[in-house]
Amino acid sequence: MKIGLIGFGKTGKAVASVILQNEGFCLEWVLRQSILLEHRSVPEFLGVHSDESGLIYSSATISMQELLDKHPVDIIIDFSSDQGIYTYGSIAAEREIKIISAISHYKESEMKLLKELALQTTVFWSPNITLGVNYLLFAAKFLKKIAPWVDIEINEEHFKLKEGTSGTAIKIAEALNVEKENINSVRAGGIVGKHEVIFGFPFQTVRLIHESISREAFGSGVIFVAENLKNKSKGLYNFEDILEPYFIA
Repeated sequence: MKIGLIGFGKTGKAVASVILQNEGFCLEWVLRQSILLEHRSVPEFLGVHSDESGLIYSSATISMQELLDKHPVDIIIDFSSDQGIYTYGSIAAEREIKIISAISHYKESEMKLLKELALQTTVFWSPNITLGVNYLLFAAKFLKKIAPWVDIEINEEHFKLKEGTSGTAIKIAEALNVEKENINSVRAGGIVGKHEVIFGFPFQTVRLIHESISREAFGSGVIFVAENLKNKSKGLYNFEDILEPYFIA
């Protein structure tokens, strides 16, 4: 499957590295806003041995239509910003290119657009695309179902410059019916990402913890999602849609 990657920050670079090392996928191109690194080879820049010749392009010098005409892809993966969807969304949907968005926060207008695009193509969105944290979410929901009266606390830790409450923590809070104001946030150093759900039972405590040790975890999540979207029809999907069949089995 041919992949186009939008966004090439720290996480985007880590995701690109994982894709390049997976034989089932081909990284056709990377699109970023800056003209720096334009036309550089992605494998060469990352120092990854690969036979793929995917290049870095800038949205300042090439349109999405031109890029897709020259280098068509099966999937577009978005690690840019909440506004990135406007750059590629409509044309990707028209060409029935699958969309995987890993943007932490979307406003109501962007969510509306995702739903509209899902009428034309396969769209996946998750504020945290790591497999582990989504497994944590599933396990937490099951435990809450068993003991709906249990006390619950949610902690999240991220790197110092991350703004706002973690989108993943908000999603966990919503799933467990915990007020967003009760999420405890820590910003320090270069923490990649840590989420903890504490269940306070009488005489015992259960803690579910997920910690991203490296940003490559997001790349592994992307591969897992892409593999499970291969046979999905048009529609808007999330991690629960993909994981549920495994839990039922």
